[in-house]
Amino acid sequence: MAKFVLAGKTDCPHYAKAELLADSLQRSLPNFRVQKISILPLEWQEWLEATCKRNGWKHEESPLVWRELVDQGGKGMLLGGFSDFLEHCQDYYGITSDMPTDLMLNVAAENLETKMNLVAEEQHRISLIKPLHIWISSALNPTCHFLIPNLLSAEVFPHVSAISLHLLDLEGNEEGLRWLRMETEDLALRLLHQVTIHTDLGQAFQEADVILMLDEWWSDDSDDEEKRKKKVKGISDRYREYGQLIDTRANKEVRVIVSGDSFVNLRCSLLLDNARSIGTHQFVTMATQLEYEAKAIIAKKLKVRTSDITNVIVWGNISGSFYIDLQRAKVFNYDGAIKGPAFFSQPAQKILHERKWLEKDFQDLVRCQRASVASMSCRAAAMSATNGILAVLNAWNGICSPDEVFSVGVLCPGYYNLPEGIVISLPVTFRDGKWSVLFDVTVGDELKERLQLCASELRQEKELGSENCMIVINEDDS
Repeated sequence: MAKFVLAGKTDCPHYAKAELLADSLQRSLPNFRVQKISILPLEWQEWLEATCKRNGWKHEESPLVWRELVDQGGKGMLLGGFSDFLEHCQDYYGITSDMPTDLMLNVAAENLETKMNLVAEEQHRISLIKPLHIWISSALNPTCHFLIPNLLSAEVFPHVSAISLHLLDLEGNEEGLRWLRMETEDLALRLLHQVTIHTDLGQAFQEADVILMLDEWWSDDSDDEEKRKKKVKGISDRYREYGQLIDTRANKEVRVIVSGDSFVNLRCSLLLDNARSIGTHQFVTMATQLEYEAKAIIAKKLKVRTSDITNVIVWGNISGSFYIDLQRAKVFNYDGAIKGPAFFSQPAQKILHERKWLEKDFQDLVRCQRASVASMSCRAAAMSATNGILAVLNAWNGICSPDEVFSVGVLCPGYYNLPEGIVISLPVTFRDGKWSVLFDVTVGDELKERLQLCASELRQEKELGSENCMIVINEDDS
């Protein structure tokens, strides 16, 4: 099948002529397909330069014509301008265009008028609706494909009438984002108002009400110090800029969730440091994937479902040294000496008597499970990450029990004798759209020691990011 993309200025006579020729071919040839991209005159030059730069093409005039090779696993093949398209159609299909000049000009004028009317109608329609603006960074991350259908749901946002979804991916290509936008629109979700795509920070986080950070910087034990520094520098540069943009562009009540497996505490901390006008309680990073992995291991050992395990606590550095705590964990539907109805539960520590297993083997199993997922996919587990994001959003929006315990990385203002200014995973509950740190837990000497080690590790990560920042500043000064 031949698929062509025809792009041009709305007031361009040659674009009008090429457009009508393409329509004629599409009507007469069953395997000929054309996609038209009509660009307003004032926006044409910027669009043309960006498109040519992204694809490595050279072209200066309207229209721009290329052939899609997506079905062959390749990128688009540049055909050229109007004359090139005309010659191609004549050589391959024996069809040409004899449209007179005055008709070309009339069609071009009609195209411009139609486009301006459509733009005006869309702007008027948008002005009548006050959608919730959700931004997703690294939108080409596989997590996004699982996330979007569930995110645009009245179950997650029960009091919202419309959602504008903004897909940002600085490392991705615009074509991939276009396909993701098309897939999203094809879902015909009732709450979806519009989808926009972005490959730069020009409009990033504008009017954002919810921001979901899916970026990843993978690190492993084989990385030497230089590689680690380079990764931390990349994170520091990116997230300082993110934080500054959130500070100036997002709504002041924005809610930000940092997801993933790599440097999540540091990334959240950098956002907080650079978004000074946004409340610190509006930023969290998720430890839910670790919770789920821990629950799955316990459930397998006790021969119950993973959903039968609740209130597992994750302390510490989500991407580094962490500790899984079962002091509040409950087990439902356990087939033991004591049984009860479906709502009956027992403390996990009461059923699991093996202290050595809990303190050593269990902790190692959670780490191995996470490492196994990461090594196989080179990304955080997409379904698990999606489930965690939705769980936190549900809790934040009041769609959960106020007694349910979540582990999230939050800014620590001296809780549990920990140093201020670091983002560390702690147990929290959500009530009335706000989270509160859970203090009804036992923090013994052994746990305090673990937490101090986690805090030390997090301070080192943050200092390494600050050190990289100072190096860049000094180089600029010189």
